[in-house]
Amino acid sequence: MYRILRGNEEVRERRNQLRHPIYQKPELLATRPNEVWSWDITKLLGPRKWTYFYLYVILDIFSRYAVGWMVASCELATLAQRLIKETCDKQLIEPGQLTIHADRGSSMKSRPVALLLSDLGITKTHSRPYTSDDNPFSESQFKTLKYRPDFPQRFGCIEDARRFCQSFFRWYNKEHRHTGINLLTPEAVHYGLSAQVMEARGNVLNAAYETHPERFVNGAPSVKHLPGAVWINPPKDGFYTVPQKSETRLEAAGEEAANQAAAERSPHNAERSGCRAQTEWSKKAKLH
Repeated sequence: MYRILRGNEEVRERRNQLRHPIYQKPELLATRPNEVWSWDITKLLGPRKWTYFYLYVILDIFSRYAVGWMVASCELATLAQRLIKETCDKQLIEPGQLTIHADRGSSMKSRPVALLLSDLGITKTHSRPYTSDDNPFSESQFKTLKYRPDFPQRFGCIEDARRFCQSFFRWYNKEHRHTGINLLTPEAVHYGLSAQVMEARGNVLNAAYETHPERFVNGAPSVKHLPGAVWINPPKDGFYTVPQKSETRLEAAGEEAANQAAAERSPHNAERSGCRAQTEWSKKAKLH
């Protein structure tokens, strides 16, 4: 019976099953400021249980600069639309210049936001469902916000939340030394001041080396360059490749094998190998 059913493709789940579509992984590249933005919304605890304030943040992924933010009492697509429009006007965004990436929240996929981006000539992309790694820059920025020592457990009112965010984003953009951009401030990278800062940093390092060279055990110091490309989900194969740890381990293993072979070819190790072989021969002779 089952052979006949299998031949007619009847051996399967007969109830209606929900089939999830296959979402394409977003791969976004930014080589300069105002090329790719990432935006998201997070909740700030209010004065009582089940009360929240909503923080909207738009972040430039190349410079890590918070180009726009807003604290509101609710999450609405019209508020997000207004924030995006004002931020694009402030940053002088031209049609076809920008890509905005977000997750799949209700405001992010809303019709008003989609129509606004279409009118402004902005490309929009979305993360895959339940994949926070597709929006890493916004998630990391929210962690920086909420892990600050002075971040309160709750905000008494919306004015308190706005006052705190004003102080935080001023510090984040102008003073925070970001490890992802070579310990530069987001403002310096966003407005093209990174070359001057790196030059001044190099002069200080050179002066310190000339004064106390014994403190630099690895030789003269060098200033690292600013990353020329920032990715969301870099492609595994293509023009952009990253050395894998497995390749490094293989190279290290190869060097170790070469060093071991060279050591075995030395006269001292040859004598030790001969003694070891003689000992093994004597053991076999005793067994026989």
